[in-house]
Amino acid sequence: MSGGSTCVSVIIAAMNAEATIGQAVASALGEPQVAEVIVVDDASQDGTVAAAGAADDASGRLKVITLERNHGPAEARNRGLQASTSPYVAVLDADDFFLPGRIGKLLASAGEDWDMVADDILIVPEPLKHQDISIAPLSDGGDRLMLDLETFVLGNICQRSRPRGELGFLKPIFRSGFLRENGLRYDGQIRLGEDYALYFRALMAGARFFITPACGYVAIERDQSLSSCHSADDLLRLAAFDAERLGSTSLTIAERRALKAHHSATMKRAVYAKALEVKRTHGMLAGLGIVARHPLCIPYIVGETVSAKLGALVGWPRLPEVARGVRLLGIPQLNAGRAR
Repeated sequence: MSGGSTCVSVIIAAMNAEATIGQAVASALGEPQVAEVIVVDDASQDGTVAAAGAADDASGRLKVITLERNHGPAEARNRGLQASTSPYVAVLDADDFFLPGRIGKLLASAGEDWDMVADDILIVPEPLKHQDISIAPLSDGGDRLMLDLETFVLGNICQRSRPRGELGFLKPIFRSGFLRENGLRYDGQIRLGEDYALYFRALMAGARFFITPACGYVAIERDQSLSSCHSADDLLRLAAFDAERLGSTSLTIAERRALKAHHSATMKRAVYAKALEVKRTHGMLAGLGIVARHPLCIPYIVGETVSAKLGALVGWPRLPEVARGVRLLGIPQLNAGRAR
């Protein structure tokens, strides 16, 4: 479809996002195709609601829903889905933002035969978030790629060489009718990987999920983001999701193999997280006891420990040394200019 009509609801789940929600809201309201921006405040303890309201453009498109208790990002987004009225719906994290034209470009590149379409994400370290960010011209014509279930699952296995490079970080536009027809919602029990779980179930339901080169979703890399701070229980719930799906008889051999690999990788991360938690509360020997009970996880844990130690020593490069941010998938180039 073309990107000319006003047809997209943007859902922003927010908790204690006073410092960033204004930019997120303003960037969404700046898109001509956006019919409404729905902020779901997940029982924030700061000025998130006021900051969101301050970014209103008086067009009547901003809606703010306030939850009395914290439910987590999955359920907060579900509340936004319930309130949305547009044929298409998009999700924007409260600490991220759209570059101008992102929604129109993404809709224009989607074609007519899609249920989900996402663009490559531009990942920018927090120290660079105030710099000028632009997308280099496409050299490949901007052809879209279709995701299948096997590729998606394998693309969600964490790689030490590409931290936070999983396909579950993509932020697609959904066809609202597809979500309704298949009873698809975020799993409120999952607080880590809720996007992965929804996209997995959508692909199992036959979603036509396309990826295009970057159109302008900017994700801010923060040390204390929800996706980088997770507990062993968070990971175990995600592993339980995989385990339940492995019972499906509709998976192909290749899909089942991919899902087993993702489940195994998630369990290793869970054991590592549990060992760290026990170490903090009961000491080094207790933490090593957790590791000893899971010998197959030892190579992974050793590798992660060494990587973490090296990362602590090196840290982020000094601001003048950072030439540009990175891309989730690598298409196309992200240029970050000097701060004004």
